[in-house]
Amino acid sequence: MGYKQASKSGNSATPKLAIPWLPYAAPFALFMLFTELASFFPNLAAQFYIIKTIGVGSLLWFWRQKYSDDFAKQLSFGDVILAIFCGLIVLGVWVLPENYLFQLKNDNSFNPYELTDTLSGAIGIMFVRTFGAAIVVPIMEELFWRSFFMRYLINTRFKSVAMGQFTWFSFMSVAILFGLAHHRFIVGILAGIIYGLLLIYQRNLKGVMIAHGTTNLLLAIYVILSGNWQFW
Repeated sequence: MGYKQASKSGNSATPKLAIPWLPYAAPFALFMLFTELASFFPNLAAQFYIIKTIGVGSLLWFWRQKYSDDFAKQLSFGDVILAIFCGLIVLGVWVLPENYLFQLKNDNSFNPYELTDTLSGAIGIMFVRTFGAAIVVPIMEELFWRSFFMRYLINTRFKSVAMGQFTWFSFMSVAILFGLAHHRFIVGILAGIIYGLLLIYQRNLKGVMIAHGTTNLLLAIYVILSGNWQFW
């Protein structure tokens, strides 16, 4: 299921994916599934995070050749610096308005010390959480939101749409939905706008991934050092 049979007349042709958006949507769907499960079973939050990090990472690796066009364009040094700067801006947007803006829910917290009885266990959980947030999540989310969905809203044959192509509908829809996928939805929308503008300017998904990864890595460091686990 999901793959077209290779033609009998061909010489061992490689099976072609019949649903071109599946490699972009499936990792995201898996991540959201285990995120929701963790909200129903908070005592298993660490286990669910480990499972979804490994699962999503495995899917991204399995379908890595399907993303070749997304990673084909190189970034200049200046582009990398701009991406990091945008990541820093989003970090400030994410942290500074805390306790001032309405949130969809404010009862979630991922405190490693409450999820295990040992210091080594807590350190292990923090490592996996940081790795997942800084590496797996930026790749997974940017492939879904700004490579697939932002282009899909312009043309369902999304591969025919140039990376970073702008329409108000696709741009704002993705920014709003990106925000609603996070319980800090107001700052999430602002983050979606910043990431979207960066993609439109650079027309390179690598830059947005670097920006997103910068935000998440520095947020993880801030959370660990400050103990503000509500950001996790």
